[in-house]
Amino acid sequence: MTAEGAPLRRTPARPGGAERYLGVPGLVETKEEHGEVTLIVDAPRLLEACRYLRDDMGFWFLSDISATDYLGWGEKEVAGYIGTASGRDINTLSSQGYARKPEPKPKRFAMNYHLLALREGAPRVRVQVWLDDSEQVDSVVPVWPTADWHEREAWDLMGIPVAGHPNLTRILMEDDWVGHPLRKDYPIGGEPVRFSGDE
Repeated sequence: MTAEGAPLRRTPARPGGAERYLGVPGLVETKEEHGEVTLIVDAPRLLEACRYLRDDMGFWFLSDISATDYLGWGEKEVAGYIGTASGRDINTLSSQGYARKPEPKPKRFAMNYHLLALREGAPRVRVQVWLDDSEQVDSVVPVWPTADWHEREAWDLMGIPVAGHPNLTRILMEDDWVGHPLRKDYPIGGEPVRFSGDE
């Protein structure tokens, strides 16, 4: 219920949602939630899928690439809820209810490619590939040149190798930096701070 006492209304699914994407090459699974369609694609067919989405479906704009590390996912119970534009579902388990184990992930890393079709009413689409440690993914720079720096960031901070990238070098960390600091197994420590008076 809203503050005025009116019942909350759920946002209806967009017409032609996930089923519109059944022709995407290498498609493993589709999900539609949080106002976005997620297309899980087999990693070796990523380039083929991206070209199809750009050329046949009009997704000319790659807005972001994000890498996620799911090391240890599902080993502990969690509590919480996901907020949406229409509020939260008070009938699902949350921090006030019983904790639950999250669904297992297929592999440790996910590379997420966020796409937009610049036309009225076009949904947001996320292309997702799953990778194990040291498993490489093909560069999508030939499809969307703006992927250049995004892929370098995924390499620099997560250590995900991107095959065929024109200049796969660090982008944020120093060239001689050891490791990839956004991995969950990256050692959290540090160097002792040297103060100017301690000479």
